[in-house]
Amino acid sequence: MALDAAPTPPDVKPLEGGARLTLLGDWTLAASHRLEQKAQEIVDLSQSAGFVTLDLAGVTRLDTAGAWLINRARRMLARENVGVAVEHARAEHGVMLEQAAWRDFGPPPRRGPPAIVALLADLGLSVVEGFSEFYRGMAFLGEFVAAMAYVALNPRHFRMTSLVVHMELIGLRSAPIIILINLLVGGIVAQQGIFQLLKFGASSYTVSLIGILVLREMGVLLTSIMIAGRSGSAITAEIGSMKMREEIDALRVMGLSPIEVLIAPRVLALILSLPLLTFVADIAALFGGMLVSWAYGGISPAAFVSLLKDAIAFHTFMVGIIKAPFMALVIGLIAAMDGLATEGSAESLGRQVTSSVVKSIFMVILLDGLFAVFFAGINY
Repeated sequence: MALDAAPTPPDVKPLEGGARLTLLGDWTLAASHRLEQKAQEIVDLSQSAGFVTLDLAGVTRLDTAGAWLINRARRMLARENVGVAVEHARAEHGVMLEQAAWRDFGPPPRRGPPAIVALLADLGLSVVEGFSEFYRGMAFLGEFVAAMAYVALNPRHFRMTSLVVHMELIGLRSAPIIILINLLVGGIVAQQGIFQLLKFGASSYTVSLIGILVLREMGVLLTSIMIAGRSGSAITAEIGSMKMREEIDALRVMGLSPIEVLIAPRVLALILSLPLLTFVADIAALFGGMLVSWAYGGISPAAFVSLLKDAIAFHTFMVGIIKAPFMALVIGLIAAMDGLATEGSAESLGRQVTSSVVKSIFMVILLDGLFAVFFAGINY
């Protein structure tokens, strides 16, 4: 048939008492409503027969709409236990019938529960997931301790080069931003302390405020948050990328432990680097506070140092240093655990990196609060 010929309407011609149907004309979307009528006619003419043959020799044109409706008729007859066979279909029509498959549409989704019920359900699910994450964390901590015990008993298996490299990446290269952030925060605390205490004529107490707040809380807390965002996310991304490329599985196939090879050096580097960075952060914050006190409050550096010696003791400094390794351990374990939980997509990697940073910062603040209560309880 020429391409510019007028379309032939689709038709169905029953033969042999309805046991054989001959399809004629153009079964295309151009037939519009008539196309659907003829498809329904196939069902109506065949319901009384136990088996029906559809002869497509007379079909001149067939598109996806016609193929879809023919397949729908075949499915409806199959539900009525009527066997259907297709004969004399041209090759291209046969391909169209295979590709334009008809499927049942499921029932419409049920209405969800009331908003308050959905909110409570989400809250309960979050609590359950929180306990599940805590359980996974404890299990992972046990695996890490077991790996470290094995390394302690077999020192030649420890990768010292990897430890030094990660100490450089985590400690040395983080120092500039740690110094800058704590320098600014120390200056801000000093400015606000002087501004508020000046109302009571007690601006000199700003030095005590800066010394105690920085050494006990702010230095280690800001440093841990910065490390969680900078190094924790990097650890998750590195291990997650290895998991996506199946390098973790390759290590296991070679008989190597991923915890021993990849995670132990990174976590140990965090544990060793964070106390050093905390010390640097304390010095930077105190220096920033001294500069602002001198410029804004008229407290000379010599007076600042003298007042600081009277305000703090050695245990004030040690509180922040004691917290640092525990915060580093939490950051490292969360980062490694989320990295190993990465699946095979970039979306999963991004989700795990985000989860790692959020959980690390939350746990750092929670741990800081627990330590604050503990040190207050023992009067330290």
